[in-house]
Amino acid sequence: MATLDVRPRLIDALSVLRDRVDAARFPLPLKGAARARRSRDELLAQLDDYVMPRLRAPHAPLLAVIGGSTGAGKSTLVNSLVGRRVSEAGVLRPTTRTPVLVCHPDDLHWFAGRRVLPHLARLWVPEQDGSGPTAREPRRTTTRTTPPYPTYGASGTYATGDSAPDHDAPPARHDPPHTARDEPAVPTLRLETDPALPAGLALLDAPDIDSLVARNRELAAELICAADIWVLVTTAARYADAVPWHLLRTAKEYDVTLVTVLDRVPHQIATDISARYAALLQRAGLGHVPRFTIPELPESAGGGSGLLPATAVAALRDWLARHAQDPPARTAAADRTTTGVIASLRSRLPALAGAAAAQHAAALRLAARVEEAYGAAATRVRREITAGEVLSGDARAHWRDHALGGRPDDLLDALTHGLTALLTCAVERADEHTADAWRRDPAAADIAPTAAAGATGTPDRLGVAVRRWRRCLEELAEEEIREARGGRAAQRPGSVTPDEPTALLATALLGGDRARTAAERLATLLGARSTLRLHDRGTRLLTAHLDRALTAERQRRLAPLERLAVPPDQQAELIAALSVLQREKVTG
Repeated sequence: MATLDVRPRLIDALSVLRDRVDAARFPLPLKGAARARRSRDELLAQLDDYVMPRLRAPHAPLLAVIGGSTGAGKSTLVNSLVGRRVSEAGVLRPTTRTPVLVCHPDDLHWFAGRRVLPHLARLWVPEQDGSGPTAREPRRTTTRTTPPYPTYGASGTYATGDSAPDHDAPPARHDPPHTARDEPAVPTLRLETDPALPAGLALLDAPDIDSLVARNRELAAELICAADIWVLVTTAARYADAVPWHLLRTAKEYDVTLVTVLDRVPHQIATDISARYAALLQRAGLGHVPRFTIPELPESAGGGSGLLPATAVAALRDWLARHAQDPPARTAAADRTTTGVIASLRSRLPALAGAAAAQHAAALRLAARVEEAYGAAATRVRREITAGEVLSGDARAHWRDHALGGRPDDLLDALTHGLTALLTCAVERADEHTADAWRRDPAAADIAPTAAAGATGTPDRLGVAVRRWRRCLEELAEEEIREARGGRAAQRPGSVTPDEPTALLATALLGGDRARTAAERLATLLGARSTLRLHDRGTRLLTAHLDRALTAERQRRLAPLERLAVPPDQQAELIAALSVLQREKVTG
């Protein structure tokens, strides 16, 4: 049996890998994304709940999680292994399911803190004198997540004194206390102690893996992944069902320490059922897995005391006790499960990295459709301005009136409306192209409606941007007039108001070949040198404002995609973290 090398470098490499997995995101609805999210959550649960705690505390008690499908008899099995009721199925089902962990009193400190299952608050039911073998009525219970390794007062409840912090544990969630009669406000692990259980062994009664409540199913999977030993319970009626075999295949994939229990087997067909189950295990490559058979008894249905006779569970109890109390067997069980999970990363991480790469590629593809559409919009705007399309319709009429003494403000208003209309038409066309491309791409299924909603109000926003450009153009004309006051011009610059040069400059910038005379009139007002300088500065100002307006609209369309925050380098980081981990040896 391999012995896991627990050098600090291995723990450091796993910590980095854990952080990379935690940072991975799969928000786009691609094929395989849901599976990648489940794989990510499962990996985090295994690393946080089991692998890291086991490496940091190799001498901690073995945790055997009793898992299986509904009605398999898990709670009855746990109660019978302990010798009294510690898990009350009738109380805890069907609406909620608080998992129960029972251990020897000397081992309580290993589980009272956040060493394993750090996301679950602790609920400890202190044992009363003379409680007997039946279910106990708790005097007082308190939920605490800090300090991580609490001390205990004389009453048996958590004391409030401080203890050494667990710097390696994830941040604690400070949850409000509640009593046993309260409905836990947060996911909770109920702790029980019993001196009849061998020291070095803890049993955890998990929720049904096929529970109708989704959170119970998720919690059951998390708990099983936190186990040193998986004890998978099925029944004579359901041993061929998909649920137990999914668990068995997963256990084989991770090479965990596994035990199977065939429960509620009628005496008259026990030999036949056991042989069939053994044959199925053999064909699945699990013939070496220890198997225990429990006959169908009146206690199995809960009609009696709820405890099976000691002889019915003696073989399983002895097997668990031997692995918990024999140091080599205990080390081998923990090392096998830990090594198996770490080894499974070699196949699980590349799949996760592949899904990350697909997410990034899809995000780039969707962003490219927006960039292409808005690049075409910018080209169209520049081309139509050069062609003088803004100086058409009302603007062209006002330009003719201006030559006959019309008001400059009327011309400026018409040009402002024309430029706004040109920009709006270009942006709306870009949005249509983007929406069409995103509708055809499954990756955009979730964000396309949000992007469409962001397209509303475009004319108003562009109108504000164009009016801002107009104000800047007026300020530019005022500045140029001040600079030109000492120069030569047909008309004294000091007598020129900003409205006329602004209107002529706007016409020259937006009218193209249709507005050749605008620059000539401006030169008559300010002089050729000032006109040339003003035209250059006005061109740069127009380009800057057009780019700013189109960029703002493009960013608004990209915002739903950017809010998903698909990391660009998550594939490389996952592979790099796995590469570093693989360099750390598992020595034999």
